[in-house]
Amino acid sequence: MFICMINNEVIITKEGYLKLKEELKEREKKTRKEIADRLRSAKELGDLSENDEYKTAKEMHSFNETKILKLKDMILNAKISENTNSSIISVGSKFRVKSGSSEYDYTIVGSSEADPSSFRLSNESPIGKAFLGSKKGDVIEFKTPSGSLMKFEILEIL
Repeated sequence: MFICMINNEVIITKEGYLKLKEELKEREKKTRKEIADRLRSAKELGDLSENDEYKTAKEMHSFNETKILKLKDMILNAKISENTNSSIISVGSKFRVKSGSSEYDYTIVGSSEADPSSFRLSNESPIGKAFLGSKKGDVIEFKTPSGSLMKFEILEIL
């Protein structure tokens, strides 16, 4: 997970914002406690200079604290995208497209929420950018990184 920053703003959907807050809460409460317990157990094993369990727990602690700082920064700088115009695709829009004989439902999200396997497209990705500003009935042509041309007709904005 990473971020779409414009002047330190993190563009994100309301759902994504709530997930960031939940992850922060989880890391501050549960993960910190679990790591502290591991550190305490590792210290009891004796010589810390050759204690791999202790070194691993310290690395986990460092990673978790860094992630907490990043999450706090993202939450502090969050700009929640509220899709107020349901006739134009923007961050937060859900829409159905047709490509060939297949239909797909996509959602445009901030880059920190992107998950192409779940049809959640980053607003910064080439395909996400191609859909932004489009409306029902538009035909979007998109060139993939491999060079093939994909064509999508926007059937509806959900």
